[in-house]
Amino acid sequence: MPKSLSCVLLADRHHGLTEGVRGLLATSFGSVVMVADETSLIEGANRLQPDMAVVDLSLAHDNQLDWLQALRHDCPELKVIVLSVHDEQSVREAVLRAGADAFVLKRAIATDLLATVDAVRCGHVDASPSFPSGWPSRRGD
Repeated sequence: MPKSLSCVLLADRHHGLTEGVRGLLATSFGSVVMVADETSLIEGANRLQPDMAVVDLSLAHDNQLDWLQALRHDCPELKVIVLSVHDEQSVREAVLRAGADAFVLKRAIATDLLATVDAVRCGHVDASPSFPSGWPSRRGD
């Protein structure tokens, strides 16, 4: 098993889902800090300097990716995995283009999240293995 990273920031407005994801992430990180809004995500990332952020795409009420661009600007070394219920290729591509390191479908969290965490740790930019094959797997592809 890979060495535990010190901290992951988990951002989601849905408390029930967040608790389940927190449990998964706790197996790979020394601490899991949960936030429920964009402001707390940006402030937490700046203050805590976590190794990774796992963020629900619907964190922003307007479904914009401003929070991702702010994270990239303020914390360029932060690894970011985006969770989403949307399995459309256009959504996934927009998220990766905006700077996410990986994209995981919410329906596949139990099977894909930890593998994606490990892949991102190794420097891979990728999507949930549950995505249809043949989709581009790198930003800008």
